[in-house]
Amino acid sequence: MAIGDDGSGQRPAAGRDRDLTDVAFAHFYRREYRSVYAMCLALAGPGAADDLAQDAFIRAHRQWERIVAYDVPAAWVRRVAINLATSLARRLAAEARALRRFAGRRETVGQQRDPEPRDPDDELWAEVRRLPARQSSILILHYVEDLSVDQIAELLGLSANTVKVHLHRGRVTLASRLPDTSEGGVAGA
Repeated sequence: MAIGDDGSGQRPAAGRDRDLTDVAFAHFYRREYRSVYAMCLALAGPGAADDLAQDAFIRAHRQWERIVAYDVPAAWVRRVAINLATSLARRLAAEARALRRFAGRRETVGQQRDPEPRDPDDELWAEVRRLPARQSSILILHYVEDLSVDQIAELLGLSANTVKVHLHRGRVTLASRLPDTSEGGVAGA
């Protein structure tokens, strides 16, 4: 027999529904991936961005029938990506602490250190990633994703005032850490 067991050559209804679901997800993925990747790049750097974005979309695909019914399915994916980046940062920090503890913090003569970032943008994003996770996420959602305070508040389940406080604190911290690149101005002004 052909495709269907009933001899009609037609796919069973469940198969057609699954095909439509897969097409809808593929369209969603193509539309949203670059934006989610850019956010992950800012959150975790180039080494982890693709994996984080892919993991977020894999989780969305597994639950697509439920997520597609949300008002903004892309917000769900972004929230998952932020959570994954936060978990990764915590895990890496714990690993680094363990390595320092076990290595005794000894530096040997001739040991090479990681090179300092050359590009000011690299330095900026490295500093953004050093911020507390909530501040980093909010700054990235605001500046990379171009979301408003209210949109960020809704996405993260916070009040608009809390978002504003974290934006302010993140900006102040970055201004104190980054060199002044304006002519005669104050960094972050």
